[in-house]
Amino acid sequence: MNIAPARHFIDGDWVAEGSQEDSINPATFGVLGQYHPGSAALANAAAAAARKAFFDSPWAASPRLRAQALFEIADRLDAAKDEIADLVVAENGKIRAEAMGETMGAISETRYYAGLTRNIRGTMMETAPGNMSFFNREPAGVAGVIVPWNAPVTLLMRSLAPALAAGCTTFIKPAQQTPLVHARIMEAITSAPSLPKGVVNSVNENGIEVGQAMTASPDIDVISFTGSSRTGAAIMAAAAPTLKRVGLELGGKAPAVIFEDADLDLAVKELTHGSLAMAGQICVAAARFLVHESIAEDFEARITAAFKAVRTGPGSDPASQMGSLIDDANRQRIERLLEQAADEGEMILRGERIGQGAFLTPSLFRIDNLASPLVQEELFGPLVSVERFADEAEAVHKANATPYGLAASVFTRDGARSMRASRAIRAGTVWINSHLRLFAEGETGGYGKSGLGRLHGPEGLNDFLETKHIYMEAGVIPQTA
Repeated sequence: MNIAPARHFIDGDWVAEGSQEDSINPATFGVLGQYHPGSAALANAAAAAARKAFFDSPWAASPRLRAQALFEIADRLDAAKDEIADLVVAENGKIRAEAMGETMGAISETRYYAGLTRNIRGTMMETAPGNMSFFNREPAGVAGVIVPWNAPVTLLMRSLAPALAAGCTTFIKPAQQTPLVHARIMEAITSAPSLPKGVVNSVNENGIEVGQAMTASPDIDVISFTGSSRTGAAIMAAAAPTLKRVGLELGGKAPAVIFEDADLDLAVKELTHGSLAMAGQICVAAARFLVHESIAEDFEARITAAFKAVRTGPGSDPASQMGSLIDDANRQRIERLLEQAADEGEMILRGERIGQGAFLTPSLFRIDNLASPLVQEELFGPLVSVERFADEAEAVHKANATPYGLAASVFTRDGARSMRASRAIRAGTVWINSHLRLFAEGETGGYGKSGLGRLHGPEGLNDFLETKHIYMEAGVIPQTA
């Protein structure tokens, strides 16, 4: 690929300020291209441009303009989808089917919120005769969007589209690992002819400098962050002095509960994909297999065979079924976790290095210590624990035994039990006889350390809207004699 260095975009102009750093292909460890790291000064300029556009442009008060711009953005992303997907493969390491699925999901998300833009309605009530209260839904102001590296297309548009639909202006900070993907998306977004200058701004990261400046800026009213729980807590603390609103979709430790009457062929198929998509580097991935003791050996044999059959390799190879980790540092981190799993539990299948990039084949380990960090902490890679339970009550207890509550799944042929367990498990999303079903219309979000607020669906607008109460004593028309 011949890729131009990734620049910043501030107040309608591309900015190439700063040195150039390399972006690395995790499947080869080769240099893919360069990007310009940002700075606090550039972050402050982007936030100021967004604030000026919020007050000086027609954007906030023009739902038809916003809808038109979002439809244009979706069309331009659609036109560039093959190029974007190829860049995701090269810079992120995932297989092309996942990269294209992510890109198409982002396009769907953008069109969904384009459609909602013209249907943001307030309410009215009459508290006494002639006393009228109007409740208007208004844009919250400037939204800062912090994008993770694991799904740099979908997770950008999942926050940006509702922010723009609500009438906010925006400042985006892409992940430092995927600046080239982001730059290509920004080219598509900023080519929308209806998008006013200053409504969308973007500054590449430089360590944590840009993110810190964004979080501290008094020009930003809302932060929408997707990432780790630890970073989310730091963002929440840093936003406190300026009393920013924060929407946080954070870590997960999704349990998959497999009851004794489950269709094991279906469960194995769903959970192989549900745990190994994006090499397990997705917060809603199935991270714990909770299996009824009567079927545990059968399930373990089946899931081990399925994991062994997964072909790990370059995302550009059509035969690959799982791509690389994001970098070698994360591969080494997972390898240390495998050593810990062997010490604290029992390895069922141990992942191995292959090829020349950050590849690591899938792993499974058996463990029965709920207090272990291997159970309690998000591992974020292609390794999954297997834990056993004796009855429904124990299954729910174990499913709820971590501080996370982002997603879960339940496998059973008993419809009543599937609903009982789904209601009892404290997670923002529970899939029944499936795993990893995400779409623009359905809200997602977490309980506990998995975050605050909801993304996708109509509720995805809420982080970016304020409710204003306007009161008027209109009086009543006097009765005639």
